Amino acid sequence: MMKICTMKQCATSLMLFLTLTTYSQDKSSYIVYNKLTEIKGTEFVVASIENYGKGFFAKGEHLLFINTKNGESKKTEFPKDAQIYRIEQITIDSLSINNIIVVAKTINTNGDKGIDWKDPQQVFVFSPDGKQLAQLTDNNFFSSAWVINRHTGTIIISGHYDTNKNGENNKTDQDEVHIFDLKTYKLVGKI
Repeated sequence: MMKICTMKQCATSLMLFLTLTTYSQDKSSYIVYNKLTEIKGTEFVVASIENYGKGFFAKGEHLLFINTKNGESKKTEFPKDAQIYRIEQITIDSLSINNIIVVAKTINTNGDKGIDWKDPQQVFVFSPDGKQLAQLTDNNFFSSAWVINRHTGTIIISGHYDTNKNGENNKTDQDEVHIFDLKTYKLVGKI
């Protein structure tokens, strides 16, 4: 049996429908600076930025490096649906190292609708002003953990290559450990 809604229920439903259809016509992007972090020992602050579009769904994340002395800024150029997971400053005064380590997903390796949980995380290194950038891990290397050796000034990253391209870490995949120099951003070795 069909139930007929009351006038109040019909009016509420109609208002909600009109609001959503009107809002979804908005083609503008909305930028939200969701986290500001001081880069200690420098005049810079890094802001993580989320871009929202139609329907208020996040369309990607970026970083904005801000010079607090002169107001200049530098925005990262990640793909529109990138996902940033971790931002950490690494300082080793004895080796003159001051870097920002960023772990992010920036590549859609499986060709589906966008970057998601099945895609690999890459590890990036930025200078405190954001002008120097190095992607340490390969696009198809699924990084899982990393640690800094402060004595040698290196970052050690573990992960795997999805050799059978099934989106999972299993026996047939190639597990590796990569060692990078944080001064030169060069690969020191693979294990």
